[in-house]
Amino acid sequence: MLQITFLAGWVVGRFHVGWVLACGFFLWSGATAFTGVAATFQMILVLRVLLGIGESVTYPAYSRILAGEYPEHHRGFANALIDAGTKAGPAIGVLVGGLLVARLGWRVFFFALGAISLLWLIPWLATMPRGRTAGAAGAQVPSIRAILAQRSAWFTAGGLFCGNYYWYFLITWLPAYLEKERHFPKQKMAVFGWFPFLAIAASAVGSGWLSDRLIARGHSPTVVRKGFAGAGLVLATIVIAVAIVHDDSAAMALLTLACLAFGMYTSNVFAITQALAGPYAAGRWTSFQNGIGNLAGVLAPWLTGRVVDTTGQFYVAFLVAGAFAFTGALNFVLGVGPIEQVEFRKT
Repeated sequence: MLQITFLAGWVVGRFHVGWVLACGFFLWSGATAFTGVAATFQMILVLRVLLGIGESVTYPAYSRILAGEYPEHHRGFANALIDAGTKAGPAIGVLVGGLLVARLGWRVFFFALGAISLLWLIPWLATMPRGRTAGAAGAQVPSIRAILAQRSAWFTAGGLFCGNYYWYFLITWLPAYLEKERHFPKQKMAVFGWFPFLAIAASAVGSGWLSDRLIARGHSPTVVRKGFAGAGLVLATIVIAVAIVHDDSAAMALLTLACLAFGMYTSNVFAITQALAGPYAAGRWTSFQNGIGNLAGVLAPWLTGRVVDTTGQFYVAFLVAGAFAFTGALNFVLGVGPIEQVEFRKT
């Protein structure tokens, strides 16, 4: 809610973006660590709310930093590195978490994860951007109405919602699918379940680097950014075949291939937003876009659960995820305008 209401974007534009990101990360990681020692449901609920508040400023802050500090032909790779971290994290979480929780329990996992994450603040505070574009933007930030008047703002938000549905489907239901449908024991699920997420991370880095090189050589940012986002989401529909094939090895190979394609999209999605919004609107635009996009985190787990309960199998759930990916491609390719900074009207 803090993103969709533009509050997170307002904070990112109102204060120094480096300190906003540091405070958000401290709140996010601290809440994670204390979850491991929480004694009541009410305490866990409060900590999860604090985690969400801290997390809400991260993507708006990332976007503002990259839009202000990096030229167009470097943003694909920079965004890809961030995205690779968000995908490699679940990959490692499935592998290490699956093994650690089985041996030591979930409390140790939460506490260790949050405490270790706090160490990131040391290098960040030493190296965070301190230039003019990182400071308080104030009146230079376009109004909420001016951003919502942009057609591309709605289509980037819709495209991200569709892409996030696919992502949340994977991250919330893939372990259950491997255990219930493929009958993988927990340790085998932990070992094999992390490969698809790792594939997304590796593909994002490679695709981000390649998209930047193409733009640096004179290719149109519109063709390159839309091409990677659209092609990645269309090819990600290969995931539908995972639920059809019977051979486990073939299914895992198809799943990994679909995730490699998805990484092509994730490396460019926020580079598109940053180019459209420019350095001062990037935080606020991303706040709205990510707020809409993360509503898929509510829909995907619920809808998948209903589909699986109703049909007794995962095929239709995979089909729905593929349909969302294809719809996301249409949003970016046909709905979003030229990948260049838009002109905001005074309101």
